[in-house]
Amino acid sequence: MIAVASGCSGNQSALDPHGAPAIHVAHLIIGIVVVCTVIWILVMVVLGLALLRRRRPAAQDANSEERLTTAVSAAVAATVVIIAGLTIASFYTTRSIGVSKSAALTITVRGQQWWWQVFYAGSGATSGFQTANEIHIPVRTDVQIRLEGADVIHSFWVPSLAGKQDLIPGRSNSLLLRAEKPGVYRGQCAEFCGLQHSHMAILVIAEAPADYERWAASQREDAMVPADMDAAAGQVAFLAKPCAACHTVRGTAANGTSGPDLTHISARQTIGAGLLETTRGSLAAWIADPQTLKPGNNMPMVPLTSVELQNISAYMESLK
Repeated sequence: MIAVASGCSGNQSALDPHGAPAIHVAHLIIGIVVVCTVIWILVMVVLGLALLRRRRPAAQDANSEERLTTAVSAAVAATVVIIAGLTIASFYTTRSIGVSKSAALTITVRGQQWWWQVFYAGSGATSGFQTANEIHIPVRTDVQIRLEGADVIHSFWVPSLAGKQDLIPGRSNSLLLRAEKPGVYRGQCAEFCGLQHSHMAILVIAEAPADYERWAASQREDAMVPADMDAAAGQVAFLAKPCAACHTVRGTAANGTSGPDLTHISARQTIGAGLLETTRGSLAAWIADPQTLKPGNNMPMVPLTSVELQNISAYMESLK
């Protein structure tokens, strides 16, 4: 029993909610399970009684038919009531996890094969910015997530914080995200979207409003000018190679849009949409041979000398 219950908690469990939308979903799940369990027990009890019951004399068959008709009618009526009740509960749960009109923050998430492109819109004199595979939000704040699909259908699901919603090319869907306490909440693409579907994770980092504002301010800044000699040489090599045609590093000539924005890549916890922790070694491994680590992704293997690889990985590590 303990082993079974242990699967109901953790950072990717719909039964371990930490936000209002996820709490509504958890209540619906528990309610459906309880109702279905009660129905199953009643069915087993009736079945047991039927098997143990003695055959009645033929003279009593007429009364038996009348009781049977009454029992079947009651069962049909109960079925209608139960199905209607579960449908209504599901309807109101869906409405309760919809986007709040008072959402203080709107974030656009675009599903790519196989990573998440994240846009924070600007406001007035405050500029917007872009990141990848991580979403930062302030705690106890309603956040609207606008979902878009760039290539195929994906599905955005952070079980501890919200319900599940699809990202469909040519259509914009929305989802309410809210975290009641600070933490790191893991999400996953929940719609099969190709070869690396299982390696398409996303992290939601919920933090105090002041910490969130500091993070957002740092993300709006251009990339740091490398002070280390290896990193400076790596920037030159990065801009000279095809890397700059696919990726953006704000503050430099790199303005590609087909790959993730790398302006602050080293500030993220993972690379490759949750595939590897962000370290200089994992950055070097990814740059050297992305197809071995994540076969089928859109990043080609760029020929580099060992010195160029060392320098570019040092440059990536410096982009905090």
